[in-house]
Amino acid sequence: MSDLYKVAIVGSGPAGLSAAAHAAALGMSHVLLEKTDHLSDTIYKYQKGKHVMATPSNLVLRSDFDFDAGKRETILGIWDEQAAAQNVNVMMNAEVAKVEGDKGNFTITLKNGETVRAETIVLSIGTQGNPNMLRCPGADDPMIQYQLDDPGEYFDEHITVVGSGDAGIENALGLAADDAQRNVVTILNRRDSFARAKAANVTLLEEAEQEGRISVRRETSPAEVKNGELVLETRDGQETIPCNRIIARTGSQPPRGFVEAMGIEFTSEERGAFPKLTPAFETTKPGIHVIGALAGYPLIKHCMNQGYDVIEFLNGNEELKPADEPILAEKFSVLPGNHDVEHWLGIFGGNVSILEELSTLQLRELMLDSAVHAYEAGDVIFTRSAPGSSMFAIAEGSVAVEVNPDDPSITVPIEQGSIFGEVGLISGRRRGATIRAAEPVVAIELSRTAALKLIATSPGAARAVNRISVERQLLQMFGSGLTKEDVAPLVESSEVMDIRAGQVIIEEGADDKDIFIIRRGSMIVEKAIGGRPVFLSYLPAGSYVGEMAVIDGSARTATVKAAIKSEVIRLPGEGFMELMERNPAVRERALSDMAGRREINAFIESRKDDFDGAVDMYSETASFLVDQGLGEATDVLLIDEKLCIGCDNCESACADAHEGLSRLDREAGKTYAHLHVPTSCRHCEHPHCMADCPPNAIKRGPDGEVFIDETCIGCGNCQRNCPYGVIRMDPKPPKKPSLLQWLLFGSGPGPGEASAKWRKTNGDPEQPKQAIKCDMCAGIKGGPACVRACPTGAAIRVSPDKFLTFTKITEDVE
Repeated sequence: MSDLYKVAIVGSGPAGLSAAAHAAALGMSHVLLEKTDHLSDTIYKYQKGKHVMATPSNLVLRSDFDFDAGKRETILGIWDEQAAAQNVNVMMNAEVAKVEGDKGNFTITLKNGETVRAETIVLSIGTQGNPNMLRCPGADDPMIQYQLDDPGEYFDEHITVVGSGDAGIENALGLAADDAQRNVVTILNRRDSFARAKAANVTLLEEAEQEGRISVRRETSPAEVKNGELVLETRDGQETIPCNRIIARTGSQPPRGFVEAMGIEFTSEERGAFPKLTPAFETTKPGIHVIGALAGYPLIKHCMNQGYDVIEFLNGNEELKPADEPILAEKFSVLPGNHDVEHWLGIFGGNVSILEELSTLQLRELMLDSAVHAYEAGDVIFTRSAPGSSMFAIAEGSVAVEVNPDDPSITVPIEQGSIFGEVGLISGRRRGATIRAAEPVVAIELSRTAALKLIATSPGAARAVNRISVERQLLQMFGSGLTKEDVAPLVESSEVMDIRAGQVIIEEGADDKDIFIIRRGSMIVEKAIGGRPVFLSYLPAGSYVGEMAVIDGSARTATVKAAIKSEVIRLPGEGFMELMERNPAVRERALSDMAGRREINAFIESRKDDFDGAVDMYSETASFLVDQGLGEATDVLLIDEKLCIGCDNCESACADAHEGLSRLDREAGKTYAHLHVPTSCRHCEHPHCMADCPPNAIKRGPDGEVFIDETCIGCGNCQRNCPYGVIRMDPKPPKKPSLLQWLLFGSGPGPGEASAKWRKTNGDPEQPKQAIKCDMCAGIKGGPACVRACPTGAAIRVSPDKFLTFTKITEDVE
């Protein structure tokens, strides 16, 4: 029988090494079990030459091993030397097969048949050995790899990196670092921002993108892997790119089966959940502790601190506080009652629904990146139309939402434990209402980055945010005195679905009975006539569809498909019927909407023999406009070429209204039939340009206009992210002489935008470039200058839900 160690530490990553080093320093009987032939396999598997960061910078390192930012090879060398010098008891090639026994007498069986006995166990095995595999056709292709050892090995290849975390970004940067390798490097991010990654890595990636070394594809994911090609699912549909190699860095999951076999419980059934832990890192199996990435705390400095702390706890130090305690104590000092950090963490984790499944460790990390506030009754938290993309969580008290801007006394409550501000987080819109404290309130404010990271990494938080947003969307859409309790069954049975561009959610003739709410993106409705699809209408975000088949039990009368990449909420038809039966006002609303859609169908059936050319023309025109961005627009400039005389008054007026630089290019853009879509901002429902704006300079105004404020730093991210090419980068031009001076003396360039030569000759050569785009002439009396300046009425600004309607067919036919 082997010796009985005080502690067996499984895994020699940063957390395990630090634990073993401190056990050795204390003279504690220990053994460090490492399954490979080298220490710290986590760092060892980093790509060669990788710069390892030591964040957060304000956190003190508490470890017997040294650690500072530096090259992978340097850090590994230091740790090897220190492990030998400090007499750390390491057993190499010791992969654990199973753990048996109880606290005080555990038996660890290794894959080679040897056994190790210990009073306690510290698991620091991380999650890297259990990577998330690609899930698409061709995912077993040999050109896919889940590890990058040396980016310098690859030459003359089209390489696609899949993943938006630090590993993916660092791999892409490494592969594109040396121009002599001649690699074409692309990185895919299925979201619009890199919320999971460190800010420094995101900055480096944006610089590489700006320099043309890396192609960054946002809102894009792999659809199919082919020989030498990769089919992409983009926001606008599928696209195929050359590809010789795929580096998949799509994260990893805890080795759940192995851990649960020891008797350890997880916070939930979700695949990405972590083990339940006490503040001393002990699991639900007494005597087994978990630290490091397996505890949901992956940063190296955090991991090393945990390794030190867990050994202190095992050595009887019950007074030890985590290394971040002073930081959190200072942050929480603004809260009432003079309570300690432990008190407030208990309040936050116990009261706030989106934080319920976080471990104490995860909660502490989140609070380092968040702000806390205390409000008195009546204090305004934010006002209607104020900029802001953060999300608030109510830990104590409740708030009142002013739903009527003309009467602040009309309010709707949001109670303790819930969240608000999530609309700005999702859409980037300005605050939709004024919110004030209804009583003394303690609230957590999560920055957009912190909130998105929480949602991306915590299944429980994502589920809670989804539930609250679905509930509020139902109450907003159907109103009529509904309460949360009324819609609760429907919320619980709902499903949020990502829909790719062109994907059908309702098919004409089908017999399904679900209802869909369009949460993000837009849909188009078509009906087959004479074997051809006829465009009926456009459904923007906030619409719902599918109630006809639910109410009257009929088959689907039209096809509904995504105009662009969208997100919908699927509601089971039977649940919606039950809601209508309990709430007559909801039934009346649905019947009214259904009557309007039936009227369209009746008209189609009665006149289908007469349509032909007019309907074909309208359907093709509507499809063209959707392809040009109307599918995600809230306001778009169109020019009727039957009326346009080419005077360019629209461009001149735009330039004169905006310091001499036009926001539109009349001649650029595409034309179908008599409609021309010039190069001008669409003011998208979910603006692509807002993604990765470092100073948060792009905002949405009270009337929906997307504008760029004076804090723009000229990085060009918005220009690269805009799929419609409507953002230009230019320095602010010099002031022109007045119109009268030009008329009388010929001074200056005259009305409209001055030539680039005049601007360069008369401007400040040190003036930096800034992003410039249409702002819908916000604040200018009379509305958009381009429309007002058109002498023939050819220029119009439209919203797609008004323009792309079936009334256009009836106008053309009748």
